[in-house]
Amino acid sequence: MGLLRDGINEVIATTAWNAAPMGIICREKSPTMVVFRGSHTAENISRDGWVVANFLFDPVIYVETAFGDLGREHFVTEKVAGLSVQRLSEAEAWAVYSAEISGETDEAIMVELTALYQQMLTCAVHPVNRGFSSIIEATVHATRFVQNGDPALGAWIAHHSSIVQRCGGKRELEALTRLQQCIKKERNDP
Repeated sequence: MGLLRDGINEVIATTAWNAAPMGIICREKSPTMVVFRGSHTAENISRDGWVVANFLFDPVIYVETAFGDLGREHFVTEKVAGLSVQRLSEAEAWAVYSAEISGETDEAIMVELTALYQQMLTCAVHPVNRGFSSIIEATVHATRFVQNGDPALGAWIAHHSSIVQRCGGKRELEALTRLQQCIKKERNDP
């Protein structure tokens, strides 16, 4: 599977000048994604048939792409298999996949991925950091919480925020502050 591991791999997915955190699911067969309808990612995959998985370890980028758009200065255009694709300039590694819709529901599209190209740009070791992992978890919960205000999701966000405060470094703490700002803005809280 190249850069992907068995399980759900958290990446920043890029499609035509768009970036969003996504989980790529790897279970015994080709990698797949579940992409929510109405998102730029779903629209671009449906139109263009490709996605790039960007591997990076900057928690701020995960929060920023979950709640907003990155400027074009964050993207690099690459030519792969006759396609012009965009990857993130901050990526430590990236992989291009053809993306075929294999199923649909009212809420999401199911996408099968076929690897076209991958490249490692750095060879860095990233020790397990519970603060980083908790930013990812809190961000996932927050994207749903801003939609429905479910108190259980709010409790999960608070739980993971406390882990970030105990275990995170400077960048994780910055991401947590940004996440809290995004939640307030999206929920229109004073």
